[in-house]
Amino acid sequence: VQLQASGGGLVQAGGSLRLSCAASGRTLSDYGMGWFRQAPGKEREFVAAINWDGGYTSYADSVKGRFTMTRDNAKNTMYLQMNSLKPEDTAVYYCAVSRVGGVSVVADEYNGWGQGTQVTVSS
Repeated sequence: VQLQASGGGLVQAGGSLRLSCAASGRTLSDYGMGWFRQAPGKEREFVAAINWDGGYTSYADSVKGRFTMTRDNAKNTMYLQMNSLKPEDTAVYYCAVSRVGGVSVVADEYNGWGQGTQVTVSS
């Protein structure tokens, strides 16, 4: 499977961005998907995850209430709407497809990764 993330950019604190992740090579409607991020000098961390039909989601405490993850299985695409962005949200954001259909918050449960898209939030 190939995952193509897009939508990153430079935004001021308090602004919004919408990330997209389009998949090709495999239908992903049976699998959970997730977003992770990695800031310079830090470990990759979980951001959000969604189950196979979009009925269940999970978020890191740091983004809860500000980020919303959705998916469109007809388009084989998932999204991350990011509102009220903070400088600490600055990172490379990666989309990933899980081995299972449920919500997964652990990176080891994902077996397909996109190339990442840079999000920079200025203060």
